[in-house]
Amino acid sequence: MRYLIIGLGIYGENLARDLTAMGHEVIGADRNQSNIDAVKDYISTVYLIDSTEPSQLEVLPLRNVDLVIVAIGENFGASIKTVALLKKAGVSHIYARAIDTLHEAILESFEIDRIITPEQRAAADLSRELELGNAVISMKVDSENIILSVAVPEYLLGLSYKELSRKLKEDYSITLIAATRPNERKNILGVTNKEPKVIDLSSSPDPIVEQNDKLTIYGSLKAIYKLR
Repeated sequence: MRYLIIGLGIYGENLARDLTAMGHEVIGADRNQSNIDAVKDYISTVYLIDSTEPSQLEVLPLRNVDLVIVAIGENFGASIKTVALLKKAGVSHIYARAIDTLHEAILESFEIDRIITPEQRAAADLSRELELGNAVISMKVDSENIILSVAVPEYLLGLSYKELSRKLKEDYSITLIAATRPNERKNILGVTNKEPKVIDLSSSPDPIVEQNDKLTIYGSLKAIYKLR
């Protein structure tokens, strides 16, 4: 995969380094020379630009990457303007970082692929650790097994959830833990968006697998790769 990360502060820099270590090609952009210097030896290409200026944003290979990630966090206005310019430029896939609920609500109005909230997620992980009394490392169970939330593969659409659960178990040795479906809600600005809602898999009649459903599954990495 080829990623473009705009904003190479602490979060953006670490994301760029990790994606590069995984074997992906990463292009970075920032308007701060010190941020550029910190990461230039570790990723494919870096650009010293102000992403809020349309003429400067145009020098980036927006059409030749799989995903653009706006990792700007400290400058609320720069983040919003950058996302707006990317949408105007016709960029298909955008992730953006939000630092608070207002920032998140505004980003939701752009209908981008995903809004990243690392600070909130870190706090949730810590509270879970404190509640459970032991360490929770992402969704990893051990070196071979993971719990994962995935979109339903198209060839499984139309099955009942009982059939789906049986097929996952028999064909892939994967256990279905839960399933969710998008549910409309309004944010604090009154913008309608969708959030996941758990499907009652024990209800009668047996619910049918629909497009946009997501599965929470447990299995080995080998089994997950086979399913993908």
